[in-house]
Amino acid sequence: MLMRTDPFREFDRLTQQLLGTAARPATMPMDAYRSGDEFVVQFDLPGVDPETIDLDVERNVLSVRAERRSPAPEGAELIAAERPAGSFSRQLFLGESLDTERIDASYDAGVLTVRIPVAEQAKPRKIQIAGGSAPKQISS
Repeated sequence: MLMRTDPFREFDRLTQQLLGTAARPATMPMDAYRSGDEFVVQFDLPGVDPETIDLDVERNVLSVRAERRSPAPEGAELIAAERPAGSFSRQLFLGESLDTERIDASYDAGVLTVRIPVAEQAKPRKIQIAGGSAPKQISS
């Protein structure tokens, strides 16, 4: 039989049972970084069925929603339930310099990876400098 000895987790479990709500909010941890001409955001979603993941962009707000169902069959007696289940969501505010029309997403090994390219007009570019000669005068 599996036994726990952490009194705080037991208190959280009892609070959840009495109030009917999660004692701790469900989290969707993420990492974000820039790599070359794209931003990459990775969300940890272990045990989530890819069919339950919903990804939208509206007015430069990226919304991620996912659902993890409990693996226990209906009516089973739970001995320990420490892995969060239910719906998860997170919103990211994207800058104007990102191309929200070309977002790419993939899900592998419990990690949702979202790639957002930098918009062409926001990429650094070289500006040609004209030569230093004075303009010629035209006489009539």
